[in-house]
Amino acid sequence: MPDRIYNFSPGPATLPYPVLEEAALDIVNYHDKGIGLIELSHRSKEFMAIADQAEQGIRELLAVPDNYKVLFLQGGASSQFFMIPMNLLTGGKKATYLNTGTWSKKAIKEAKLFGEIEVAYSSEEQSFNRVPLESEYSVDSASEYLYLVSNNTIYGTQFPTFPDKEVMLVADMSSDIFSRPVDVEKFGIIFAGAQKNIGPAGVTLVIIREDLLAAAGEQVPTMLKYQTHADKGSMFNTPPCFPIYCVGRVMHWLKELGGIPAIEKINQDKAGLLYQAIDSSDFYRGHAEEASRSLMNVAFNLPTPELEAQFIAEAAALGLDGLKGHRSIGGCRASIYNAFPKQGVEQLVDFMADFARKHG
Repeated sequence: MPDRIYNFSPGPATLPYPVLEEAALDIVNYHDKGIGLIELSHRSKEFMAIADQAEQGIRELLAVPDNYKVLFLQGGASSQFFMIPMNLLTGGKKATYLNTGTWSKKAIKEAKLFGEIEVAYSSEEQSFNRVPLESEYSVDSASEYLYLVSNNTIYGTQFPTFPDKEVMLVADMSSDIFSRPVDVEKFGIIFAGAQKNIGPAGVTLVIIREDLLAAAGEQVPTMLKYQTHADKGSMFNTPPCFPIYCVGRVMHWLKELGGIPAIEKINQDKAGLLYQAIDSSDFYRGHAEEASRSLMNVAFNLPTPELEAQFIAEAAALGLDGLKGHRSIGGCRASIYNAFPKQGVEQLVDFMADFARKHG
């Protein structure tokens, strides 16, 4: 990969290099048809085949059951914060939310516009440094669903396993989908913005159980009903064609790699290297509690903000870019999604050791 830096950014994030190479050719001349990929009509047989292949790849990798729809929507994952309760809580129904970070907090705010929302757990007072044990909260039997964010990008926390409550789960998996096995049947809705583990920004993946499609009331606008998009195969209006193409190619890359079990092992190895570097040093301090640590985003601090700024600047000069932590907690953060190469993690660990020797 000549002339490429290591991009530790939380998103848009690193894409598989073979996907970038293929897309670069197809943008100019798609399959030697004399037309560029981003010029194809979304109604053409060529693009319909692209969308079908992307959906099939998703279904195969996640073992999506036949009674679930796979939708390619727009508006980012943030639009799902209101679209989910707008569709599922018609008539002032109730839902339960787990507040484990910025994105769940935003989702709770939107959901309160449409129904009765119970926040059964919050780690905000602990700076969102952990996710809950199941024994730490309960879910009202009247709740239509339990909402959670599977991986908290900003704070570097992740649910190691999913709740086993007697209620339908709804999950924002924007930053860890396809990184580990998921039992889709536990969930009514899974959604994810593409720009971390799936493809470029611009498309939002929604996997929804078919019986939920008709839940929306008549007052829900046409474009905000899941049924609208399911009925038209995500083609009710012009979809984000190029991102959907990239999703399909990323799915192909994942399958060639060995699928979800293979990428999970790679992710465990990458994160293990970083956490070992943090745990073996008095110079670095991880933000997340050990039992809640994310395999996708590793948030950590140095002894002072001044050293953190110097660390980030010197790392960037070496091609280790995007390590600045989110403004809400500061510090440093290494985002190491599926496509991030292990070599980049190894170089970061070497730099961390050298920096600690000089300044520790």
